[in-house]
Amino acid sequence: MPFNPTDEQAVALDAFGDGDHLAIQAGAGTGKTSTLAFLAEQKAARRGLYLAFNRAIALDAAARFPASVQCKTAHSLAYAALGYRFRDRLNSPRRPGWKVGQDLGLIGATRIHGRDLMPATLSNAVLRTVNLYCQSADTDLAHHHVPRLRGIDSDEAHAELADLLLPYAAKAWGDLQSPDGGAVRFEHDHYLKMWALTEPVLHGDFLLLDEAQDTNPVLEQVVLAQRARTQIVMVGDSAQAIYGWRGARDVMAKSAGRHLTLTRSFRFGPELAAEANRWLALSGAPIQLTGSPDILTSIGGSAYSPSAVLCRTNIGAVSEILTLLDAGTATALVGGGSTLRVLAQAARDLIGGRRTHHPELLLFTTWTALRDYAELDPAGADLQPFANLVDEHGPDAILHAVDRLVPEDHANVTVSTAHKAKGREWAHVRIATDFTPPPDTNAVDSSGCPVPGPVKESEARLAYVAVTRARHHLDPEGLAWIDQHPDNPMRRYP
Repeated sequence: MPFNPTDEQAVALDAFGDGDHLAIQAGAGTGKTSTLAFLAEQKAARRGLYLAFNRAIALDAAARFPASVQCKTAHSLAYAALGYRFRDRLNSPRRPGWKVGQDLGLIGATRIHGRDLMPATLSNAVLRTVNLYCQSADTDLAHHHVPRLRGIDSDEAHAELADLLLPYAAKAWGDLQSPDGGAVRFEHDHYLKMWALTEPVLHGDFLLLDEAQDTNPVLEQVVLAQRARTQIVMVGDSAQAIYGWRGARDVMAKSAGRHLTLTRSFRFGPELAAEANRWLALSGAPIQLTGSPDILTSIGGSAYSPSAVLCRTNIGAVSEILTLLDAGTATALVGGGSTLRVLAQAARDLIGGRRTHHPELLLFTTWTALRDYAELDPAGADLQPFANLVDEHGPDAILHAVDRLVPEDHANVTVSTAHKAKGREWAHVRIATDFTPPPDTNAVDSSGCPVPGPVKESEARLAYVAVTRARHHLDPEGLAWIDQHPDNPMRRYP
């Protein structure tokens, strides 16, 4: 198909031809992959490297880019360089965290700031420390790689925990260096970090980094180290930077390259673009979108049966799944039900008087302790919906629901968290009701009503991702509260 560039795409093509380093802000549905493919076509006689977020995107790009461009993930490059040496360890069976800790020398409970930490808790914290180190650009393990555990997360308590765990984390990292086997289960992020520490040279005349807003510091360091020898084009959407909780950073925001934009969406029409724009404004994004006038989209109530229901949390997804299955609707869950299964099994353990190794719940010895924490401690408010759901339905009902899920191609409705919906699109989308508004402040307005707290940029970004998954119709039910919120930059409804 001929490529007829928009004005913005034409500017990007010219800048790429001039050899500039580029950082392209590409809003939802604005044709970033098509733009990148056309950039590569302009230099088909030169070698290029396209780095994608995951393997599926890389394979799709390989079918669209000229043969002169290698389409890879960072992990595939790292595996080819040195990861292949560890292939036997990658296929090793899973081992309980407490057993790994035992092999590392973690034996017996430890008391930190009035809380008894069992060996399993300490073992899991050691493994998470190594994972956080692998996501970072740091050359050495340090205190800030040690995770803050729920209930003992003060600076003083964390420093004490870090002093205890860092020697074991160093021992675990040393264990991972052997290709022939060891106590710690070897993961793909381990060889990626090893590769990054070698300061690799990425060969090619230009490097295209897709989904740049979700780049971990470990990959950011590798990419930026190529600036002196290759042209770098970063493309992504800062407003879709929703993986900060797992170490990702928006590298485009601080890029020294020339900053350009792609703002016309080919996914939806002007009405939905307007809905997206108010969330973009709340997220502090540098762009606003324009919809395609020849695409009919609508926003409102349940005029259509949804193709997808998007939730804020895994707990919200459970609630939607239970409701849909009770109605006899064939239901799929993006990413499968393993996360929900583990949560339900953890709840069942606590209800049965057994401790759980789930990282969010491992400090609780009983279900009653978790309930009291969720209900009475402000720091535990995020657990309240989970506790209510389990109390209402029971863990066995949740496990049974997970077993009844069907593949997406057999489903009438697909349920997803907004995080897992990123990069996806559906004809008709409903926003679930667990996208709750910010809590009220202590202030009151002139009518004596509580003043809502401000909308966090991180929450606005997640809402933007959710609403821009729709192509033809959006039911914004779970985000309707924004219409009355004082931060709302565009009041659309009466």
